[in-house]
Amino acid sequence: MEVTTSIPPARMFKAFVLEADTLIPKVVPGAIQHVELVEGDGGVGSIKKLTFGEGSQFKYVKHKIEGIDNENFTYKYSIIEGDALMHTLEKISYETKFVASPDGGSICKSTSKYFTIGDIEIKEEEIKAGKEKALGLYKAVEAYLLANPDVCN
Repeated sequence: MEVTTSIPPARMFKAFVLEADTLIPKVVPGAIQHVELVEGDGGVGSIKKLTFGEGSQFKYVKHKIEGIDNENFTYKYSIIEGDALMHTLEKISYETKFVASPDGGSICKSTSKYFTIGDIEIKEEEIKAGKEKALGLYKAVEAYLLANPDVCN
């Protein structure tokens, strides 16, 4: 999935990775109520618990941070626990990279890999629904940053 924005990569990376635990619950409280660090110091190997808002079909997920590159604006993590795995997935791994676009903004390139339990197949509609939610979150944070130029600078 690729999404473009007029906001530079460093600011998007800061909002979506470095300050996401406090920023995203503030921007979209209906999506994520709060984020709690349950293991580690917030760096690689750390595990975070994300509790979803009341409107969500899921209660929580835990994700493990597998890579953070502050210079290349790259973030890797996996959802390793929670009802979003729906007893059909071992984990979902994500890699997100923010790259500069020619107009001074950025392009968010995100890849997800689904690791199923046994021979279970994931329906394309489920993947599409997840992408649409991610896009909605991205656009909400983008709008917040555009309306609040001092945030994440």
